[in-house]
Amino acid sequence: MLIDGHGRTVNYLRVSVTERCNFRCQYCMPEKPFSWVPKENLLSFEELFLFMKVAMDEGVNKIRITGGEPLLREGLDTFIKMINDYQPDVDLALTTNAFLLPQTAQKLKDAGLKRVNISLDSLKPKVAHHIAQKDVLAQVLLGIDKALEVGLGVKINMVPMKGINDDEILDIIDYCIERKIKVRFIEYMENSHASKSIEGMHGREILEKVKERHTIKALGREGASPSFNYVLDNGYEFGLIDPHKHDFCENCNRIRLTAEGNLIPCLYFDEALSIASSVKKGDIQGAADVLAQVLKDKPKENRWIEGELEEGQEVSTRAFYETGG
Repeated sequence: MLIDGHGRTVNYLRVSVTERCNFRCQYCMPEKPFSWVPKENLLSFEELFLFMKVAMDEGVNKIRITGGEPLLREGLDTFIKMINDYQPDVDLALTTNAFLLPQTAQKLKDAGLKRVNISLDSLKPKVAHHIAQKDVLAQVLLGIDKALEVGLGVKINMVPMKGINDDEILDIIDYCIERKIKVRFIEYMENSHASKSIEGMHGREILEKVKERHTIKALGREGASPSFNYVLDNGYEFGLIDPHKHDFCENCNRIRLTAEGNLIPCLYFDEALSIASSVKKGDIQGAADVLAQVLKDKPKENRWIEGELEEGQEVSTRAFYETGG
């Protein structure tokens, strides 16, 4: 069992397999050139898996594959099969923008993938184009339908932004109710890579939008999930991910591994330790030692704040395209 320095059990590993992405979303990396880390700088799937076996042997039973856009990494289904063959009971999921799902969903399902979380920030083609800086909506909707068709569990993530897609919150709920899938609204997380023009919505503002049509009841957090859940008067449940809330980090059970081998104790924090040299040498104990140190260093809470920055505080420089959000 993995325990961090604050006594929390850590059983959830998020693994980024690439920083590359085929979108340029306003809240993530709108100005980043279409380039990528040289292949030789990335850990191979075998090297990533060497560390993941250490983590699974120590109690990690939930793994999420992220990016960038993970479906851009060639052979991803083979990597998923490696994990599933080693530990079939692991909760194995993928975060994706769904653009490539129409042609990959069946392979991923056959390899052992259980669930996908899909970003869907708008149901309007022009708005989706503005957010992603690419004509994406039709293909994303096909990807969602294909994931449902092959039997993958599906959740939708939406980042509401004022003046951009804040008028679509209820439409997204209706879309998800129709398909019997859960939506989670995510507060915009300030970071230095995002467009400076973005103004996110606070959780209470998102809930006020929902209340324009529905009565809602708070259900609370589900275990260590970052989502605070609510139920509508019609029985539909949705989630709100609110990293600015004081209790967001209380039960955090997550660590993150980047494609280059950096093991990150907290999404906000830029501090990380590398397992790259250890796994490249096949040094399992060395990788385990790095893991132990990262758990010890894991902070009690993130540094996101609500409202204006105070003197001396800085917006996070965390690149979400490297860590998967």
